[in-house]
Amino acid sequence: MDIIISNSAGKPIYEQITSQIKEMIMNGTLKQGDPLPSMRNLAQQLRISIITTKRAYEDLERDGFIESFTGKGSFVSGQNQELVREEGLKQIEKHLSDAIEKSKQFGISFEELSELLNMLYKGE
Repeated sequence: MDIIISNSAGKPIYEQITSQIKEMIMNGTLKQGDPLPSMRNLAQQLRISIITTKRAYEDLERDGFIESFTGKGSFVSGQNQELVREEGLKQIEKHLSDAIEKSKQFGISFEELSELLNMLYKGE
């Protein structure tokens, strides 16, 4: 599993792990039933504390992306498509909020922004 940790990302390491695993699940790189590395193994690979990987796995399990079984490990859960869609919508909302803020900074009207979004969405 290719996870890249950056000390300069401005985001805690466990959140970097969580978001990258979520992304792999959402884009189909990881599929239902796929095993994840053990917490200890992932910590060794990334040269981080096992407590950090434990926190990431707990967050993923809480959010319904993985299931953990004592003595067997952690696996990608039987994804509810609505959960994947909701996660995608959260990401899109963040990007759109950033775009709206930039639009206001440059004096771009709602109508202009709406037209731009419409053109981009339709591929014009």
